[in-house]
Amino acid sequence: MAYMRYEPEDHAVGDYELEERQALRRVAGLSTELEDITEVEYRQLRLERVVLVGVWTSGTVIDAELSLQELKLLAETAGSQVLDGLIQRRDRPDPATYIGSGKAGELRDIVASSGADTVICDGELTPGQLRQLEEIVKVKVIDRTALILDIFAQHAKSREGKAQVELAQLQYLLPRLRGWGGNLSRQVGGRAAGGVGIGGRGPGETKIELDRRRIRERMAKLRRQIKEMSTTRRTKRHRRQAREVPAVAIAGYTNAGKSSLLNRLTGAGVLVEDALFATLDPTVRQARTAEGRLFTLADTVGFVRHLPHQLVEAFRSTLEEVGDADLILHVVDGSHPDPESQIAAVREVLAEIEGAHDIPEIIVVNKADAADPVVLARLTMTERDSVVVSARTGSGIPELMALIEERLPRLDHEVRLLVPYDRSDLVARAHNEGEVLSLEHTGDGTILHARVLAALYAELDRAAKPVETV
Repeated sequence: MAYMRYEPEDHAVGDYELEERQALRRVAGLSTELEDITEVEYRQLRLERVVLVGVWTSGTVIDAELSLQELKLLAETAGSQVLDGLIQRRDRPDPATYIGSGKAGELRDIVASSGADTVICDGELTPGQLRQLEEIVKVKVIDRTALILDIFAQHAKSREGKAQVELAQLQYLLPRLRGWGGNLSRQVGGRAAGGVGIGGRGPGETKIELDRRRIRERMAKLRRQIKEMSTTRRTKRHRRQAREVPAVAIAGYTNAGKSSLLNRLTGAGVLVEDALFATLDPTVRQARTAEGRLFTLADTVGFVRHLPHQLVEAFRSTLEEVGDADLILHVVDGSHPDPESQIAAVREVLAEIEGAHDIPEIIVVNKADAADPVVLARLTMTERDSVVVSARTGSGIPELMALIEERLPRLDHEVRLLVPYDRSDLVARAHNEGEVLSLEHTGDGTILHARVLAALYAELDRAAKPVETV
């Protein structure tokens, strides 16, 4: 059976989502950001004019520049305008201000001269580093983790996705809460009032304790909701497994073209945008090999270097689609300057998913139409199970489908049986779940010659009769 691709007649769902996402844009120069930076954790991140700062501790200068380039793409995806980028060479980040007090003073001058209102650091800062750096530069300071969480919050569409993102944000926010204790009364020593001094606790400390308790209560509620939603996802997955439909998971670096590949293979019509973390919610669609064998394709959330641990934990129920798959399509951006580092970053996250390291993997080098042929040749030589494709033009897709069919669980049982007409459902299952070699309709039933999996073989053995070969 020839390979066919579904072409949507009208606007796909992803087209409408992309139009909706682009319908509201920021207008530069209209910010009403507060001058008082002490309330920074309690305000929504509204990035506008930013300066990027990175600390280069290991690797080459090219690695450091690529990391800052990726931070620039993340900042632009969040809706900001990048004005400048700085890299500092250090053995390790400064424990007080991340870049040291002297460089922090230089950064303050650059921020003042450029008119920036935000500094983004290429790393996860401790609460103390955030506070002290803000006090020096006098503008809002956020780190790479907060930036990625903000992008996830913008792009989450489903109820489960929004709950997962909110849980990750609260996990990040909890240790970084700051009250107004410097302006209000403080806790003091002494034996009176249970050891907290005359008058008890000041309102600054009380406010923080209330906030922390509310955050913990909200986190507990979100965990219960995600657990309930993951039960529904697990039920659907078990239903597919009961039918023994092979599962293929699409994983890879963000913006490598996973959703484009899913659309090319199945006509799913999911949102496609040249931006980091454009789609977060997993999509499962059916597809068929060239021989007609049915399997499912699941698109998963994209990965990135130093993906925040909070996100891996919060999205664990979604990432279970990868752990329960029979085959992983690891999509790589062939046009990226350093695709090998992307492969390493994805495999680092996959190693945290239970059972994923035992699943067969196919490296799908995407964007072949925009990639350097030398890079493509290097990747195919390095990775044994690899195929070069272009989801945009369709080149290499037949070769990918053939490789998928070869790597799917084998149909170990070949049968030639007479199936009664009242059990035509078994013939239909052989078409859907197996490989039908021939059909012959007789007066007593259908002579089925097919390759099937064990469960269907057992049912056919009970319901059908053997055919005497001549």
